[in-house]
Amino acid sequence: MSTQILADQGRYVSRLTRDTVALILAGGRGSRLYELTDWRAKPGVYFGGKLRIIDFPLSNCINSGVRRIGVATQYKAHSLIRHLVHGWTQFQAADREFIEILPASQRVGDDWYLGTADAVFQNLDIIRTHNPKFVLILSGDHVYKMDYGVFLAFHAEKNADMTVSCMEVPLKEAAGQFGVMTVDDTGRVIGFNEKPENPAPIPGREDMCLASMGNYIFNTEFLYEQVIKDADTPGSQHDFGKNIIPAVIEKYQVYAFPFRNPETQKQAYWRDVGTLDAYWEANMELISVLPQLDLYDKQWPIFTHQTQSPPAKFVFDYPDKRGEAIESMVSAGCIISGASVRKSVLFSNCKIHSHTVITDSLILPECEIMENCTIRGAIIDRGCVIEAGTQIGVDLDADRARGFRVTEAGHTLVTPGMLKQKLHHTR
Repeated sequence: MSTQILADQGRYVSRLTRDTVALILAGGRGSRLYELTDWRAKPGVYFGGKLRIIDFPLSNCINSGVRRIGVATQYKAHSLIRHLVHGWTQFQAADREFIEILPASQRVGDDWYLGTADAVFQNLDIIRTHNPKFVLILSGDHVYKMDYGVFLAFHAEKNADMTVSCMEVPLKEAAGQFGVMTVDDTGRVIGFNEKPENPAPIPGREDMCLASMGNYIFNTEFLYEQVIKDADTPGSQHDFGKNIIPAVIEKYQVYAFPFRNPETQKQAYWRDVGTLDAYWEANMELISVLPQLDLYDKQWPIFTHQTQSPPAKFVFDYPDKRGEAIESMVSAGCIISGASVRKSVLFSNCKIHSHTVITDSLILPECEIMENCTIRGAIIDRGCVIEAGTQIGVDLDADRARGFRVTEAGHTLVTPGMLKQKLHHTR
């Protein structure tokens, strides 16, 4: 196998990554995020103070040495496309190093993307122009760091036709949510069920199952063969999990790649953030002393588009009026003016006015919280202006009565639409 290991980074790059085209599927709505995705696709949702979810698979590609990337978009993609154009064009340096945006455009018929496999099928002509040996298909709406070079090396070593990246997930968490695999002693996939209500456990570990991450490697000709066959199959849902994988595991070499921390060999960090509570929790994890997801890791940076904003500023220092942030992340452009922020994440260019107290909350970009407000356990969407004296998260019944969404775990989502402010705020 012609794989070169970079001595200083320990990453598989060389021929495997150069012979790969990545296709990131970023057209999903993320309906369980409710109003947070009313005007943006889930991969375009903000995360971690200054990022968007799409930045994680894109950064993983760049850091792994996979520099030929297509991003397939569909649902309300303006915000996402704008972010990609502004933040990722610097990587489009040459014919063998590019990021292309592939919106659903009825290239081969009258339909938009009908499923994950169909999104690939409709872009086969574009993939063919780049003549890759491997196609890396990635979900665009998960938060994690992963060296795809190691993934590709595993695929090559197994001489696989297709490899599925997987992780160990508790049965209760996986039920109805993830595709679940059964493998033999060599790691070959011998069974696959898409989102079963009663997942098959890992032998010897009755509380855990092996779940698909939605990331796949295909030998290119094998991919062409399978998605074309699927496109011609009546009644297919044109989905990798529901149709492609179950159809190929018996006849072809399909392997499961275990996603683990390369240093500890334990389960690596990965978050779906598919619900409001999961989204809130994943952001809150970042403010811990030693978070599992290290955004300060210089060896594996997460790239993004960011506006030119001044440093965050904290003003006033009186006993009853002090600008402060404790156990929090505060992004550039924020001004905390005589207010207190605790255990919260403030995204870019937010203004927090005097005597306001914010705790356990996510304040997305360009929000303004006026004087004497109390915000607890909330998610405040981009561009909201919260009037003076407002209480959010204090009385959940009152929040519901005002039209805010309260989650099962008691977190309150507030959007500009709920406040009758800038209903079509799409950025």
